[in-house]
Amino acid sequence: MEPWMIVILLSVCGVLHGQEAEQTSLEECCRDGKERGLQGQDCAALPLISEFSTCRVAQEQCCLAVMENASCNQGVAVAREQRACDMLFSGSICEPKTAKTCCHCCLLGRAAMEQGLSCDLDLSVAYQCGQVFQTCCLEGLPEGDANNTQAQAKEDKQFNDLDDPSLNDKCRGGGQCSHHCLGNGTCACFTGYKLKPDGRNCEDINECLLGSHDCQLGERCINTAGAYRCQREISCGSGYELTDSNTCKDIDECETGAHNCGLEFVCQNTPGSFQCQPGRQCGPGFIEDALGSCIDINECLSHTGACPAGQLCINTVGSYICQRNSPSCGRGYHLNEEGTRCVDVDECLGTDGVCAGHGCVNTIGSFRCECRTGYIFNSISRTCEDINECRHYPGRLCAHKCENVEGSYQCSCAMGFKLATDGRSCDDVNECESNPCNQECANVYGSYQCYCRRGFQLSDIDGITCEDIDECSLPVGGHICSYHCNNTPGSFHCSCPPEGYTLASNGRSCQDLDECVTGVHNCSQTETCFNVLGGFRCLSFECPPSYRRAGESRPITCVKFCLPNDVSCLTDPVHSISHMVISLPTIRDFNRPEEIVFLRTAAPAHSAHWPNPHNIIFDIQGGNVQSSFDIVKRYERGAAVGVVRQVKPITGPLQTVLKVAMNHVTSGVISHRNIINLHIFVSKFWF
Repeated sequence: MEPWMIVILLSVCGVLHGQEAEQTSLEECCRDGKERGLQGQDCAALPLISEFSTCRVAQEQCCLAVMENASCNQGVAVAREQRACDMLFSGSICEPKTAKTCCHCCLLGRAAMEQGLSCDLDLSVAYQCGQVFQTCCLEGLPEGDANNTQAQAKEDKQFNDLDDPSLNDKCRGGGQCSHHCLGNGTCACFTGYKLKPDGRNCEDINECLLGSHDCQLGERCINTAGAYRCQREISCGSGYELTDSNTCKDIDECETGAHNCGLEFVCQNTPGSFQCQPGRQCGPGFIEDALGSCIDINECLSHTGACPAGQLCINTVGSYICQRNSPSCGRGYHLNEEGTRCVDVDECLGTDGVCAGHGCVNTIGSFRCECRTGYIFNSISRTCEDINECRHYPGRLCAHKCENVEGSYQCSCAMGFKLATDGRSCDDVNECESNPCNQECANVYGSYQCYCRRGFQLSDIDGITCEDIDECSLPVGGHICSYHCNNTPGSFHCSCPPEGYTLASNGRSCQDLDECVTGVHNCSQTETCFNVLGGFRCLSFECPPSYRRAGESRPITCVKFCLPNDVSCLTDPVHSISHMVISLPTIRDFNRPEEIVFLRTAAPAHSAHWPNPHNIIFDIQGGNVQSSFDIVKRYERGAAVGVVRQVKPITGPLQTVLKVAMNHVTSGVISHRNIINLHIFVSKFWF
């Protein structure tokens, strides 16, 4: 039997220590396992011969031991015949490993013999491998050496070879038999040996491998030459000691004084241990705890079948009582008045209102509720639960919003709508009927929009109030009125300077008032009224001496009229003087010169009337204090034209007299010259 199997069986024996009947049962279980192992049955599927699980363990382990010994013998036979172990790859899961191990260990024994080593060589191998090693090593020694080695091993046999009369057998002396001769050339072996195939030599029987030993559970079989011995494989454990007879003996800690019980306790020895018992004893129905206190024993748990069948065990302090079992009725049933059977409970007759106002229908062992409209019966909680119609029918009940209520639902509308008469649809609310706006209101679907009349704008704060638009402060307000803009609620009006202008028909521009035409001027009869922008001027112009006015047409022209003896008049080259009056408005966007007066010659620039080469020169002789004017000469249709231009803007009112001369130059001599006096009035013009 293998050491690992012995360990398992010894552990089982420790559990069942002191129970003689179960030890006998284990031996029978082991014997059954050996027999089935010799028959080649599956050790993992053996039929049980006992109801104890430990019996099954003994059966299986003893069966495996026999199978392992047979597998080991197979491996040894292969090593003897073929001296190789490569063919051992078939069989069960554990057989090839055991067979191959024994095969290799046998080859090691033969190798030790061939190298002249001792067969008792102590190698660090498993116990089974060491036994196979020694057996195969002894087989390969010569007969004399083998006999000497075997003779030394016989010291452990149960008999002494020196006292055996067969040693003096003459057959052995003749060398025919290695042990003793039985006659007629038949050899026999000592006990513990078997005859070899040659009929002469004997070899040791390994009782440990064959399982023919009688070692107990927890003991290891050690083969010796011609015999074997049993050695305890593991220690006895705590509370036990190993005796000289290889058995475990309980240590009496109370006798040896190895306990730790206090003075108030009494030491009581137990198998493998001890207990400290208090000095006083507990009464019936009580037991002592580790601290020496008496605690109640629950007989209903510690005693099997404390009460007869059909009765209930009830634990009491120090004892117990048995009570007859009453029928246990399930939910929906109760005991009848006699207490003998269960009858149905009519839940609908109760006063607690199981259906909470809904209809109740009693059933066998239960009930159900007939729920009102808007409720559904929950079979688990057995109550009528409200149906959330808004969740079950989303978007199908109400046009806008759906709100669940107990047993029904309610529809509501968004802002700007009101619930229709059907209680589900939503109609638009005309908010303008309540005059929410400051001025004008326009109803829209679901809301309303305020707007303002012309000249007002809607407030950005509340969107309802209309605020006046200050047209005069707008970015384009400067172009609304030509002079001054006056804001009014919802509109505006333009005004003009208090004198000299009147508001035009468009209501925005300022129109000059011609005082000379309307007669509102104050010029005398000798003066001429001349209208200017925003006012008038009273002008009086007389021809200078030696000049006469030529007609009443405008511009006024004075021609030279000399007396015969007036030499200075005759030598004066100025022949005529013209007087013109011009009213110029202020030029607002002055970005280029403006032409204001055109001076033309009466005759072509080159004419036959002029016998000598001549030229015409235009020049400003005076009055151009701010250098605001100049003259440009050009030719148009053969005539020389002098154009008086305004080249600089005039920022304020200006009254000046420009003297412009038109000179006819012949061969570097001024032969004729006309003087034009321009009275220019500059005033603000309001468009």
